[in-house]
Amino acid sequence: MRKIARPAVGCITATALVVGLSDCAVGPNFKRPTPPAAADYGSAPMKGEIASGAGADGTPQKAGTDVGPQRFVAEMDIPAQWWTLFQSAKLNGLVEQAIKANPDMAAAKAALRQAHELYLAQRTTFWPSAQGSFDAQRFKNPVNTLSNPSSLPQANPYYNLYTAQLSVSYMPDIFGATRRTVEAARAQDDSTRFQLEATYLTLSSNVVVTAIMEASLRGQIAATRRVLELQHQLTEKVRQQRTLGTASNLDVLSQEALEAQSAATLAPLQKALGQTRDELTALLGQLPSGEPAETFQLEELTLPGDLPISLPSKLVEQRPDVRQAEENLHFASAEAGVAIADMLPQFAITGNWGSTALAASDLFKTGTGFWDIGASLTQTLFDAGALLHKHRAADAALDEAGAQYRAAVILACQNVADTLRALQSDADALKANAEAARAAQSAFDLARKQRDLGTISLVAVMSAEQTYQQAELALVQAQANRYSDTAGLFQALGGGWWNRPKGSSL
Repeated sequence: MRKIARPAVGCITATALVVGLSDCAVGPNFKRPTPPAAADYGSAPMKGEIASGAGADGTPQKAGTDVGPQRFVAEMDIPAQWWTLFQSAKLNGLVEQAIKANPDMAAAKAALRQAHELYLAQRTTFWPSAQGSFDAQRFKNPVNTLSNPSSLPQANPYYNLYTAQLSVSYMPDIFGATRRTVEAARAQDDSTRFQLEATYLTLSSNVVVTAIMEASLRGQIAATRRVLELQHQLTEKVRQQRTLGTASNLDVLSQEALEAQSAATLAPLQKALGQTRDELTALLGQLPSGEPAETFQLEELTLPGDLPISLPSKLVEQRPDVRQAEENLHFASAEAGVAIADMLPQFAITGNWGSTALAASDLFKTGTGFWDIGASLTQTLFDAGALLHKHRAADAALDEAGAQYRAAVILACQNVADTLRALQSDADALKANAEAARAAQSAFDLARKQRDLGTISLVAVMSAEQTYQQAELALVQAQANRYSDTAGLFQALGGGWWNRPKGSSL
């Protein structure tokens, strides 16, 4: 029987491979979309320097100086760990901690493992499947029947039957349904990989921006406290002047009210700082009780001087969300082919080889073997239009994926353009706020001296005081905006994931 089995199984395998090599895949062949031909981002700045009129950290400089401007550098590549450009060991450590412990990252990694295993499982459909089986049964024949009449000596009605069998089946990929299904699974695998990259980029950017927000709030709180200290000193002087008769009760009450109003602004800032710390803790994958020990101040961060600029044609290669949308389009294209193949005849090749005997020890002996080989063709003749509607649905899904890809490209270019405009605006705002803060501080100092000499009214001093307070807060916010929008540019350009060392994993 073994001599018979070898040509039977070999015939099945050979037939399957010949048919598989001669197949074709129906449906559209996916082609990567043509990258945008635009050479810029409209009127958004892409060249030259953006000077702030302040130091690299936003510290106000003397009039006429311009230290540490930022420069747009065309086609500058982005390091994989772009946040290290802010030169903060504490920030680097928190980003790495978030990447390791954040549950969104863990979920994205698990989704990628799942998608990859499903792709590998789908690839096995190219090959024949073989199943082995062993069956043991016990039977009892009827008595007093034609096959066992009562007039004959009574035979033993009980017997055993053992069957060992190998079954081989194969679905020839005549019209490419298998190839398109595997293609779709591969596209899903790649889409999930870019989804992981997008999660990685979003998480690292959120940690950086949240740290900058914390630094901004701490700066605003410190500025408010500096102003409060000056206001308290002025309040005490006004009270002394009232004792001397040079100030009225109205003057004292007005100054006390102004000091109280400034003090009232501390609570919202402290509330925002606490919530920002909670957000940072959550990004690190910790409960609020696991708040990190690290704190941030703006002066501890270094503003990157060189800013990368990528053309739209290169941007679509860098942005994980655009690449994910492209793979979703690839998946929809393959599924359209599967829908067409489902409408065509389905072929199958099957074969069986085995042995059956009344005793297990007699299996595979001469005369106990059997084999068969066959092929089948199945064509749906009537399904009330189900396959046709599924085909139309697949075409609609392909159109939807194409529109979503175009939307992703437009959004990516918009993000870059918005960030470029924001950086230019930040530089202008920081320059204006730095000059305003210098002028306000000088005016307030001069007003206090003139008030001590009695040459101006208390109303003028309080007006200078309010202007100084507003200028201090506006300067800190302008500094923070420049840092945040710099981080936003790196995020908008894709974050440099393509420069991660080969073989390294997230």
